[in-house]
Amino acid sequence: MKPKSKLVLLAVLAIVMVIVFLFGQMGSNWSYILSRRLVKVAAMVLTAVAIGVSTVVFQTITNNRILTPSIIGLDSLYLLLQTIIIFIYGSTSLTFAHKQLNFLLSLTLMMLFSLLLSSYLFRRERQDLYRLLLIGIVLGTFFGSLSTFMQVLLDPNEFLNLQGRMFASLNQVNGDVLVLSLIVMGGLIGYGLRLVKYLDVLALGREQAINLGLDYYGVVKRWLMIISLLVSVATALVGPITFLGLLVANVTYQVLKTYRHVALLWGVIWISIIALVGGQLVVERVFAFATPLSVIINFVGGAYFLYLLIKERTVW
Repeated sequence: MKPKSKLVLLAVLAIVMVIVFLFGQMGSNWSYILSRRLVKVAAMVLTAVAIGVSTVVFQTITNNRILTPSIIGLDSLYLLLQTIIIFIYGSTSLTFAHKQLNFLLSLTLMMLFSLLLSSYLFRRERQDLYRLLLIGIVLGTFFGSLSTFMQVLLDPNEFLNLQGRMFASLNQVNGDVLVLSLIVMGGLIGYGLRLVKYLDVLALGREQAINLGLDYYGVVKRWLMIISLLVSVATALVGPITFLGLLVANVTYQVLKTYRHVALLWGVIWISIIALVGGQLVVERVFAFATPLSVIINFVGGAYFLYLLIKERTVW
């Protein structure tokens, strides 16, 4: 089956799953339920686009299908910020309780962190991409350790409030925050569309891309900023959801079996929507909200990743 046919099937499956999520088990108060579900679906679609696209592009730049953008420490930075706010000001502070303010603060901090990190490492034209990954790992570990240290010192009631921000959740998405996310995402998508044509060349590697006349360092810097912003928006909107990108990106490669990034990006978007909507259906209809969505995704993603490792080892 050709990639175009597969994309059509994935799109149909994603749309059907969204319809089931929106209109299944409506009950008598259908207008209120539908309005709440529409907000969830919009948040899931936005998160699917952000996480899926950023992961595929990041793996193309690094030429590694195991890495994800979270390796540069954005998820750990988000948790550190939430921990610092509740550690200093408490859970009743405006910065923590006001979702729009918290969203803007988290998004701004993660954007500045990404900008400073990439600008410092790419001041001169040399291959600093792996140094970026190394520093990102170190900073992510440091942020995580600092967060854990402060969480141990928190009052149990305050820690309970913080725990809600430690896992991805689509049940408390605010409509105003969603509008802000859509505005930022719209600008990023409009800018990123002009750079999609370079991804097939970047996939060939640094030397080949430079030999073909591509401004490798300039394109990589612009894509890294877009990736950082996409991950920042998704994390600030629904919380950390680290394993989703690794799962959907590798499933996309296995399903489509193509090098064309136009097809890969559309494929990863549809598969991400299927994963998020399907996971949320399981959380709501099977587990009755007893299990966070991130637990479902990490369980399925971890099992699939082990399968890939065993499969590749067999080939070797």
